[in-house]
Amino acid sequence: MTERSLVLVKPDATARNLSGAIIARLEQAGLKLIALKMLQMDKALAGRHYAIHKEKPFFNELVDYIISGPIVAMVLEGEGAVERIRKLMGATDPRKAEQGTIRRDFGMDIQRNATHASDSPENAAKEISLFFSKKEICG
Repeated sequence: MTERSLVLVKPDATARNLSGAIIARLEQAGLKLIALKMLQMDKALAGRHYAIHKEKPFFNELVDYIISGPIVAMVLEGEGAVERIRKLMGATDPRKAEQGTIRRDFGMDIQRNATHASDSPENAAKEISLFFSKKEICG
């Protein structure tokens, strides 16, 4: 089934000029890039994006980190995109991620792990709508 997923290249990866390498890996895996932008998130958008973690003790750290520098937001489409992208990303903690995954290769630690990817088709739809209007999606 064709799905869409949101992927964010986080501030640690944009600061190290890794956006292109990350996008290339996703495209080389057969996923279609249908929306792309670079932006600086503000606290309000970060709070909406991480709303699922609002009651957790690390919520403020997540927000502070994601607004600390520019990010690249994108929408990718493909068969089983959500699961495929999560597999390409690897475990949240780069030290526990499998060899050859994006987070293992580019992540620095559990917070500065280079990327975010939607964890379900339902959350993907919500997350995509936070970052992109329907007009901005080319697919």
